[in-house]
Amino acid sequence: MSIRRLPEHLVNRIAAGEVVERPASALKELVENAIDAGAGRITVVLVDGGTARIEVVDDGCGMTPADMALALERHATSKLPDELIESVVTLGFRGEALPSIASVARLTIESRVRGQEGWSRIVDNGRVEREAPAALPPGTRVIVEDLFARVPARRKFLRSPRAEYAACLDVVRRLAMARPDIGFTIEHDGRRAMSAMQVEDRPGRVATLTDRALADNSVAIDIERPVESGMLVLGGVASLPTYNRGIADHQYLFVNGRPVKDRLLMGAIRGAYAEMLPRDRHAVVALFLDVPTDQVDVNVHPAKTEVRFRDPAMVRGLIVSGLRRALDAAGHRSQRASDSALSMWQQGTASPPGGEEGARPQGGWDGEGMHQRLPLENRSYASVSDARPTFFAAPPQARAEPAWTPPPQTSAFPMGVARGQVAKTYIVAEAEDGLVLVDQHAAHERLVLERMRAALVGGTIASQALLIPEVVELDEAGCDRLESRAAELSEFGLDLERFGPRAMLVRATPALLGQSDPKGLVTDLADELAAFDEALSLKERLDAVAGTMACHGSVRAGRILSVTEMNALLREMEITPHSGQCNHGRPTWVKLAHGDIEKLFGRK
Repeated sequence: MSIRRLPEHLVNRIAAGEVVERPASALKELVENAIDAGAGRITVVLVDGGTARIEVVDDGCGMTPADMALALERHATSKLPDELIESVVTLGFRGEALPSIASVARLTIESRVRGQEGWSRIVDNGRVEREAPAALPPGTRVIVEDLFARVPARRKFLRSPRAEYAACLDVVRRLAMARPDIGFTIEHDGRRAMSAMQVEDRPGRVATLTDRALADNSVAIDIERPVESGMLVLGGVASLPTYNRGIADHQYLFVNGRPVKDRLLMGAIRGAYAEMLPRDRHAVVALFLDVPTDQVDVNVHPAKTEVRFRDPAMVRGLIVSGLRRALDAAGHRSQRASDSALSMWQQGTASPPGGEEGARPQGGWDGEGMHQRLPLENRSYASVSDARPTFFAAPPQARAEPAWTPPPQTSAFPMGVARGQVAKTYIVAEAEDGLVLVDQHAAHERLVLERMRAALVGGTIASQALLIPEVVELDEAGCDRLESRAAELSEFGLDLERFGPRAMLVRATPALLGQSDPKGLVTDLADELAAFDEALSLKERLDAVAGTMACHGSVRAGRILSVTEMNALLREMEITPHSGQCNHGRPTWVKLAHGDIEKLFGRK
């Protein structure tokens, strides 16, 4: 078959396959054009998720009739004033979007430059149908109707209108986050779905477009790093580890104001939250990275959703260190309790126990019974013979400790003062502004991990030799992995030695762990090493090892603690980074504010 030139309409359809995959991709190109036109307000109208109609209206600079005709030709753009493509600062610049959309839909463009007459042009699936004067305010209005109506092979691959609408909403939300100085409005099937007014700060715009609870459960990011031609600047917000989602769709990344979905940046976020989130949970972040134009290539994907950095290791390090620094500054903060958690508390009834409302229990409840006649010092609820055994049950047993020193004031400590222990697992503390419940195992697990990290900074972790070395039997592959990491493990105070093909000899364990279970520790470490990605850095691998060791060395649930031990745990939590969540991302403490307690008892 001989080589031939493709006809213009077929070239446009091939280009449309790269640029226009679904209504959301067409909408993205149109909104980006409106932003590059200097719009201060953008309105989007969708019908049937954008499959039937997409309308984008802006108040930007507008186009003359000549500019409008050129805009519908391939590779015609106003966004490249010279040939320095690496220095482009606009969102789009290839000049393929409008002709590609016009080749697979009915496209109407109406535009007016301030001080001139408006003009409109209609293109139906690649054919110019009509052009004429138009009456409209300064700016541009683009209408896309019946997308892929004459391309049934593409039309049948579209999803339901609801799913296409969700994709369109996500596209506009990301663009709106990048430009808080622009107002955005979305209407879908006659209903207003999103409205974001012009604001000055990015965190305020992010909270408006995601979840209002994010403002109370996040930390601000602000870090700079010098490079050859300028500065790398990272800003935005990141959720506390205990405020997370089941999917990564709530991670918004921007490079020079351009929304991207880059695997390098996503991996950096996972690395920053390592040992603070469960493996199936994801942080909520909105990160804005400003990079000198000579340090990033934005022309590696037709839709500009991917970028390539000149020094990817530096960018990854900036994100990891910036997130870690902000999370370190958060200290013991944890996710604030929601109203849904309060609804799980059971409320008592006003009716007397043991009968219907208004019924009087028998046996002298009116003051003539045996219980009422007993002297206070001789009363024993467990020994009273009464017809109401369910009412006069034995009281909860608690221990009393002599108060050798006056109890500390609750106002002096953010985590409060220990008042008791529940189920041998949870510490009950009273703070100045409410009631604090602490999971003793989860909290101590985090404290041990942070101690190990601090000890590693100063060198190696002290070890404690076992009186009798313990033999741990594993499969041969697990022994090989442990033997290859023996030098790294020795830095944590774990002294291992190969003991035959299918066993390891434990000679010493980290002193920080106290009386740990060497067999369980070594077995878990072998499993963790099997799950490591070879791409992880040494520090990330060491952090994973430290997390596994900390879990084995922490105070277990079921251990009775003294008041002194409980208060010591609370005081250390107040000064330890990340103590608001354990090594697996679960919260270590929750608080019931005084207002929440009053709601439970109907006082408020």
